[in-house]
Amino acid sequence: MFRAPDHVETVIIGAGQAGLSTAYHLSRMGRPYVILEAHERVGDVWRNRFDSLKLYSPARYDGLPGFPMPLDRWVYPTKDQMADYLEEYAKRFELIVITGAKVQRLSRDGDCFLVEWGDRTLRADNVVVASGTFQRPIVPPFAGELDPAITQMHSHDYRNPSQIPEGPVLVVGAAHTGADVALELAREHRTILSGRVNGELPFDIEGRAAHRVLPVMFFLAKHVLTVRNPLAPKMRAHIRGHGGPLLRVKRADLDAAGVERTEARVAGARDGMPLLEDGRVLDVASVVWCTGFDKDVEWIDLPVAGEDGWPEQDRGAATAVPGLYFVGLPFLYAFASMLVGGVGRDAARVAKQIAASGARKPAPVRAAVAA
Repeated sequence: MFRAPDHVETVIIGAGQAGLSTAYHLSRMGRPYVILEAHERVGDVWRNRFDSLKLYSPARYDGLPGFPMPLDRWVYPTKDQMADYLEEYAKRFELIVITGAKVQRLSRDGDCFLVEWGDRTLRADNVVVASGTFQRPIVPPFAGELDPAITQMHSHDYRNPSQIPEGPVLVVGAAHTGADVALELAREHRTILSGRVNGELPFDIEGRAAHRVLPVMFFLAKHVLTVRNPLAPKMRAHIRGHGGPLLRVKRADLDAAGVERTEARVAGARDGMPLLEDGRVLDVASVVWCTGFDKDVEWIDLPVAGEDGWPEQDRGAATAVPGLYFVGLPFLYAFASMLVGGVGRDAARVAKQIAASGARKPAPVRAAVAA
């Protein structure tokens, strides 16, 4: 563990795939930096997800710059394998990471940024926000009107069926996470899945057809579905504002498992029970909210948010705040920007912009002392 100096050229917030990729490129350019990671270990952002989670892309598309994922290229990594890979990546390239450093405020003082966490304040010439900003679990306000006897949790806190007491369970949100969770819970519970399905992949992502189709899809995601495409504004708005299609688990899988599907959304509560928009009241013992995450930029005390609430940026550079960058945002430059295997290109471009900015050089981070 390292203690950062008081001033560093670049602070990277987040040691996930976006932050580590950015640090890799800065390191190769000889630029000083430090990564601040909120969790206690690199990779915990993946370890802390539900136990049965596997990535929706095979290992051949899950590697970061300079170090391919060390699995057979058509194996789909588990969330723990991904976590361990990120930790190994940081060690392999000796990336400077301070863990347990949850940034609470980012502001500016003259020419410098002030990055605050705990009782520390670090000054920086550049800041790269690589934490995704998709951090705030969405739970509707009426959740507080449900009977206290009903167990409620967001998918952020769901790990496995042992957390769910006996009785029927309602899973809210029919994107890929909701489908995965509903299928798993249906083995032990009467399970109802609420929400409209936004399509599904017409092939088995772990089947032979994927070997032919996925290379084409990843090419399109990286090189065609970009901000240069005339349809980019519409695509970006859809990706950022709607749940994704079903990927691994399909409608047929849910039906075969006995999951009760309804497109009616949960609209409120009646007599302490979930109320659907079609007027039905569901008598359930548990609710799992697979309702996604909202953008969270309130901790950034700078004019970064556009009309839609998302940071305004051009290829990662904040439009109104020189020296501030974003990596890992949905559709930052292309559809692939939010994919593990696509974030490296954005990270490389941001690192080049930082290297070319002519920022003054503070004391090297590697002179930091152990905390």
